[in-house]
Amino acid sequence: MRAVTAERRPASAPVPDAILGKASAENFPVALRTLPRRERAWLGAVYGFARLVDDVGDEIEGDRLGLLDWIEDDVHRAFIGRAEHPLLERLTPFLSARNVPRDPFLRLIEANRVDQRVDRYETFDDLAGYCSLSADPVGELVLHVFDAVTDDRVRLSNGVCTALQLAEHWQDVGEDYRRGRVYLPQEDLDRFGVAEGDLAGPEPTDAFRTLMAFEVERARGLLAHGVPLVRSLRAHARLAVAAYVGGGRAALDAVTGSGFDVLVAPPKAGSAARLGATARVLVEAR
Repeated sequence: MRAVTAERRPASAPVPDAILGKASAENFPVALRTLPRRERAWLGAVYGFARLVDDVGDEIEGDRLGLLDWIEDDVHRAFIGRAEHPLLERLTPFLSARNVPRDPFLRLIEANRVDQRVDRYETFDDLAGYCSLSADPVGELVLHVFDAVTDDRVRLSNGVCTALQLAEHWQDVGEDYRRGRVYLPQEDLDRFGVAEGDLAGPEPTDAFRTLMAFEVERARGLLAHGVPLVRSLRAHARLAVAAYVGGGRAALDAVTGSGFDVLVAPPKAGSAARLGATARVLVEAR
């Protein structure tokens, strides 16, 4: 990971056109409507930042690494109140009000650097290491939004966030394969007798369905950290985190309910399924 300071680039330097447009074009419907305005704005800024770096790492044409470097520099500028990108400007009040560390933002950027050089994972531990960069920092930042950070909550949140990232990967197996990425660990493909070419579909093989059942249950095991995490929280934080956990459960249910048919199009959970799963998390966390 690069060691940079805010002084690397003059604060008057222009925002790169390739990432300036994303701030105004993106709408991030991630904060719950019931949250207080301040927390809702901060959550929107956190998820906006995560979306920004994902878009740069996956969608932008041109020098992605250079743009990621620029965003990292702007993170450092944000911590001294001199951010140039509109999304980083939106983050600045949150950073000062909650004494937020820089590390979660830098790890999210690093995850997208990894995406530029890695498109296959040999072991599940390798994939989990990637999730510790691409997903876990978001959960830590959410805890900062609610001023609820403790070592134990961060540990539980990491399990939840890795599970949420896995749920997304398992929904998108076919879509990711067509984009040149395979998140299913090679050791698991070998164990269940699934060839990479089987991911081209259109119909999942019996071996592939067995593999996916295994991966979904492993994600459910990690998502189980969500109940004690929700139980430890109060008020708006409790409801928000329960919604994330419930959404993960619903996503995994959608994969299972499709018969693990994830090669042509990702199975998605409807709003009623997500709401019901969230309610069940809240009941379990009593």
